[in-house]
Amino acid sequence: MALVARLWHFIFLGRGTAPRPRLPMGAAGCRGGCGPRQLRCFEVIGNPGTFKRGLLFPALSYLSFETYRVISQAAVVHATAKVEEILEQADYLYESGETEKLFQLLTQYKESEDAELLWRLARASRDISQLSGTSEEEKKRLVYEALEYAKRALEKNASSFAAHKWYAICISDVGDYEGIKAKISNAYIIKEHFEKAIELNPKDATSIHLMGIWCYTFAEMPWYQRRIAKMLFATPPSSTYEEALGYFHRAEQVDPNFYSKNLLLLGKTYLKLQNKKLAAFWLMKAKDYPAHTEEDKQIQTEAAQLLTSFSDKN
Repeated sequence: MALVARLWHFIFLGRGTAPRPRLPMGAAGCRGGCGPRQLRCFEVIGNPGTFKRGLLFPALSYLSFETYRVISQAAVVHATAKVEEILEQADYLYESGETEKLFQLLTQYKESEDAELLWRLARASRDISQLSGTSEEEKKRLVYEALEYAKRALEKNASSFAAHKWYAICISDVGDYEGIKAKISNAYIIKEHFEKAIELNPKDATSIHLMGIWCYTFAEMPWYQRRIAKMLFATPPSSTYEEALGYFHRAEQVDPNFYSKNLLLLGKTYLKLQNKKLAAFWLMKAKDYPAHTEEDKQIQTEAAQLLTSFSDKN
């Protein structure tokens, strides 16, 4: 109501408006140069009552438009502020390892059209699917939902490096349910989106790490999978341990100790390359990495087991 009152004063009382321009004086003293015959004002504008009614409708239309415009702008600002607040909460919960609370927060906004919310929801859905307490049926449902959220995020903002990254991750996850043929068929798509994510944000260590995993996966691909790949592609996807190692080191340079799995894979890749000294160095770092998530604990266990088997052979 206060807004309407201010607009009413603006339109009808002239408050806050600039002074009206002065018209030139004519020979007979009439502003605007009426000439030899002075016209009364109502002869120019017609009946005063009619004039006032004619003024009222456009004024009310203007009032309605201004009110709508101001309210619309306020709504947009409020909506943006709300999204920013949700994103801050989501990032805090993610950094705190509060996987279930994060998922509960973001699922309230699964109908959102905001790419930043959607890719975070894809990530949260996937993280829940990875928990040991999640049933196989629930895990499969979450994996497919995560892909749908990531796809929508990419559709809303193709310039989002995170949307590209999580779309590629989710395609890979779905491949686990659709067989090795589908997984290999999607290999080039996955690589393309990881490379796009790195192009859009070369400082994102996770995207670089994931390209390393892609290379590691195809470097250690067993013979029967290679045969499938040759059937599907004239030039099947392939890579080397050296190429994988380059990405893992690059990720570490961008953000040292950012992820326990990167440390583990550095150790495992050096094992594949028969460099036991450097393998032991990185596996020890992975074993001693502070465990914030279930995955960190699993990686600690795997690193410890590899170190033990490593020592036994020596």
